[in-house]
Amino acid sequence: MRITGEPFGSVDGTDVTRWTLQRGAVRVRVLSYGGIVQSVETPDRDGVPDGVALGFPDLEGYLKRPEPYFGALVGRYANRIADGTFALDGTGYRLARNGGPHSLHGGERGFDKRVWDAEEVEGGVRLSRVSPDGEEGFPGRLAVSATYTLDDDGALRIGYRAETDAPTVVALTNHTYWNLGGGGHELRIAAERYTPTDATGVPTGELAEVAGTELDFRTGRPVTIPLDHNFVLDHGGPEAAELYAPETGRTVTVETTEPGLQVYASRDLGGIALETQHFPDSPNRPEFPSTVLRPGDVYASATVFRFGTR
Repeated sequence: MRITGEPFGSVDGTDVTRWTLQRGAVRVRVLSYGGIVQSVETPDRDGVPDGVALGFPDLEGYLKRPEPYFGALVGRYANRIADGTFALDGTGYRLARNGGPHSLHGGERGFDKRVWDAEEVEGGVRLSRVSPDGEEGFPGRLAVSATYTLDDDGALRIGYRAETDAPTVVALTNHTYWNLGGGGHELRIAAERYTPTDATGVPTGELAEVAGTELDFRTGRPVTIPLDHNFVLDHGGPEAAELYAPETGRTVTVETTEPGLQVYASRDLGGIALETQHFPDSPNRPEFPSTVLRPGDVYASATVFRFGTR
């Protein structure tokens, strides 16, 4: 296992570090700016390594084009909160409406646009910061960390942890876009249901069956349509999803403690994001798994991306 850090520019006078984690043929680069997974390199079925994650070669690319959220650590709240408002314990909160009429991925300057403190840990690097009370409209002082490690098999594990001094809502994810090479991908998702949305992208509250729809990926099939949907994970086993590129043989298998998986596939970007998460707009949907964090409790979440070939 090899871990190195190097200067990678600065943001508003604060230095940014790029961390390289390498174990065997797998190499991952993580930025202290935005918790961004800048690159992932894995071998194909012939043992030839290549990049499989979309990103920019320099910091300027991320600063000039933040909206795709390439590889970013997204928070305080991943995905959408309807109308940029929610109520908690009888108090209403108003957030930035940066995603059409809704709050998206933590607001105008979410976690993806902050420089994080970084320290080397066993097997990887831990990023941490304190989000002050009222940042982007969210209540509570939130102490949060994200730890990126490579296990003995070269799998990338991202572990999140957060604590607050006042009731708040928290939902974190990683927004890496995967492109495993070749002309297309096949996707399998362990989900019998999904959360339908209205025309603006927020859930209606229904948990609909994927059976008989173009969103039925339970047995795996080619991704031939644009996707921007949250799937309700079955959690009958460790695997949430698998992405496969037939031409290169590469696979990415996703394991997570989260209840949902947002799949975003855009033809314009050329990659597929597999965002493990709580459901969109959960603060306004008491029937969804709760995203409320209270003082004395710990938010803990883990997602593993396993790389292989077949």
